[in-house]
Amino acid sequence: MTSASVQIRQKGIITIPVEFRQRYDLSQGDVLTMMDLGEGVFVLAPQRSQVTHHGDRVAKILQAENISLDDMLAALDDERRTYYQENYVQAPSFPG
Repeated sequence: MTSASVQIRQKGIITIPVEFRQRYDLSQGDVLTMMDLGEGVFVLAPQRSQVTHHGDRVAKILQAENISLDDMLAALDDERRTYYQENYVQAPSFPG
């Protein structure tokens, strides 16, 4: 288990050591949940939006594959058209 000392500064501000921020991919603006375990012990846990988390994963994949946002949106439009044609447009029926 890793531990570190932090100091409470003006207005209750603490700095999370860089090792923890890097290990848990924490950055400015992230929200943490503070849980009181009693007897002066508490836990800080990241409270991550799953949408943001998955969006970040998609962005990293797109960057690694050198795919632009415009390319991805165009591909999604094509997929929507194909899906619509396959699932909602019925071929005309001919009598006889």
